[in-house]
Amino acid sequence: MRFREQIGEALAELEGLGLLRRPRRVSGPQGPEIEVDGRRVLCFCSNNYLGLADHPELARAARGEDGFGAAASRLITGSMDAHHETEEALAAFVRAPTAALFANGYAANVGSVQALVGAGDQVFSDALNHASLIDGCRLSRAQVHVYRHRDLDHLEQLLRQHATEAGRALIVTDSLFSMDGVFAPIEALAELAHQHGAGLMIDEAHSLGVFGPEGSGVCAAMGVVPDALVGTLGKSFGGAGAFVAGSHEIVSVIRNQARSYVFSTAPPPPVVRAAGRAIDLVRAASEERAALLAHSARLREELNQLGFEVPPGTSQIIPILIGDKARAMRLSASLFDRGVFVQGIRPPTVAPGTSRLRLTPMASHSDDHLDRALAAFAALAPTG
Repeated sequence: MRFREQIGEALAELEGLGLLRRPRRVSGPQGPEIEVDGRRVLCFCSNNYLGLADHPELARAARGEDGFGAAASRLITGSMDAHHETEEALAAFVRAPTAALFANGYAANVGSVQALVGAGDQVFSDALNHASLIDGCRLSRAQVHVYRHRDLDHLEQLLRQHATEAGRALIVTDSLFSMDGVFAPIEALAELAHQHGAGLMIDEAHSLGVFGPEGSGVCAAMGVVPDALVGTLGKSFGGAGAFVAGSHEIVSVIRNQARSYVFSTAPPPPVVRAAGRAIDLVRAASEERAALLAHSARLREELNQLGFEVPPGTSQIIPILIGDKARAMRLSASLFDRGVFVQGIRPPTVAPGTSRLRLTPMASHSDDHLDRALAAFAALAPTG
């Protein structure tokens, strides 16, 4: 059988399993209301938590004098003023000595894990970590030990068994899990890392900008200083890119051994300049953070009252558990027909039998937006 026919069969199999994805087309800027496939809808599935993606200050900051492209990797000619200045600002923001910019969060996680551990080392990963952390663990060639989600007893058992083996030991986790909206036990993880001589790498992708002093993240809120802290610039910061912050030694190893850093063209200077400006906007966004979390609390409460299964939580990520993947996608489509865009999440993003809607408000949503969204959910509420 020829290659193209085999690919066609693979696509047909995905279609038959109800797992074939087709991205919708968004026209115009991101915001609380967007045009999707030619229709104006309320957007409740974005990571634009603080509503900065269409902020005019970021657009102005991008129109600098550095040109458009970086032209090479950071270790050749691509390490420009914009990169150095923004890295210094990001490091100060998360209270770390230094930081290294990456093109995106996936590259930051894959590259950093692969740089920090390798063959002969041990890495301990939460079962519900983001795919980029999982892939980084696999590609590192270290021995991977997956501990049950947020299960400290299981992690401690694995550390006792394996952390004393030759080589380095590294614990990796999200601080705020992107599909469940719950937090990792950061303080306890730091204590376990200390007890067993392990490193600690925390991905603050979904918590940075929303939690902590001036939005500086869960680690800062808890007084925890991980060996490597990953942050993304495409969510609360409204732009694109990511960074890894830590000690000069940790970041230097990453700059020298993270393949996604060494062998990638540096992020474009306009994007980096906008990220630098976004830091100031995030710091000053105390009212936006309060509004975002107030919206989240209201949605959780009223959706539960309507009969939807929404687990307890305090973050801006609200999972509405459905179970069956086909039912989740039908509910997503029905909401879209009513003018509310909430994406259905199904395997392999989540485990089989746990398909859901992932509802995420923005600080820029109004009370009227929430009223309209809840009215759409009320029309589709479970019966009996």
